[in-house]
Amino acid sequence: MYIDSILIIIGGICIITGLVGCILPVLPGPVIGYAGLLLLHISQVHSFTMEFLVTFALLTIFVGILDYVVPIYGTQKLGGSKYGIWGSTLGLFAGVFFLFPAGIVIGPMLGAFAGEMISGKKANHALKPAFGSFLGFLAGTAVRLVLSVVMAYYYVLAVYNIYFTS
Repeated sequence: MYIDSILIIIGGICIITGLVGCILPVLPGPVIGYAGLLLLHISQVHSFTMEFLVTFALLTIFVGILDYVVPIYGTQKLGGSKYGIWGSTLGLFAGVFFLFPAGIVIGPMLGAFAGEMISGKKANHALKPAFGSFLGFLAGTAVRLVLSVVMAYYYVLAVYNIYFTS
C-alpha cells in the first residue's frame, strides 16, 4: 500500500505538471498527464480499461502531432503562400533548436513572415500569415489544455473513488 500511495502522489504531480505544461511550451503537457494516468493504473488500487489507456495514448499522440501542424495550417488559412508555409515550417524547427522554448511560438511566426517577404509581399501583407501562425499556436494550446483537463478529471475521479467511496 505504501508504494501505491507513492504512485498516486507522483501521478498527481504528473497531472498538475501536465496542466502547467499546456501553457508553458517547455513541457509536453499531455504526455506528462498521460504518465500520471499510467502511474495510477500500475498501482494496486485502481486500474483503467485497456480501451481507456489506448484511447488516451492515441489522443496524446494526435495532439502532439497537431501541435506542430496547426501553426502551419493557420499560416495557410490567413493567406500564406507556399513561401510563408515553408517559412513557418522551417521557423518551427529552427525555433525549437535555437530559441527553445520561446522559439516554439516565435519561430513559426518569424518564418512565415520571412517567407512572405521573400515571396515579394510587403511587410503589412506578410504580417497576416504570421498572425495565422500565432493563432494556430493558440489553437494547439487550447487543444492540449482540453485533453489535459479531461485526463485530470479522470485522475481525480479515480482517486476520489479510491479514498472516499470505499
